[in-house]
Amino acid sequence: MTNRECLFCDKDNPDVNTVIAENDLAYARWDNFPASEGHAEVIPARHVESYFDLTKDEVLAIHSLSAITRKIIISKYHPDAFNIGINDGIEAGRTVHHMHQHLIPRYEGDVLSPRGGIRNVIPGKGDY
Repeated sequence: MTNRECLFCDKDNPDVNTVIAENDLAYARWDNFPASEGHAEVIPARHVESYFDLTKDEVLAIHSLSAITRKIIISKYHPDAFNIGINDGIEAGRTVHHMHQHLIPRYEGDVLSPRGGIRNVIPGKGDY
């Protein structure tokens, strides 16, 4: 199932999606508004909003494609680490209502203190 209004359902449109890799159930693309150099997203082919609505096969396909995408990012950008995340719901920050997993490369010195990682999405919770 696809949604004609959805950016991620329009996978084959090169004006909005630059596909990196794909398998039968998912594809990876470069983020249009990258948080860092090499920021990519892994997206199920089926239009589904929540991670928790994915099938087991889709979860496995996304996991497999994430590993492939990570290798591509490492080869091209040479990051030191990664943040991996899913904004599951509007209150979690999701802006495109089609499940997508972010692979955000991190580089030594890109922030003053990376301690706490994704906990920093809530101010004051990263330093514990």
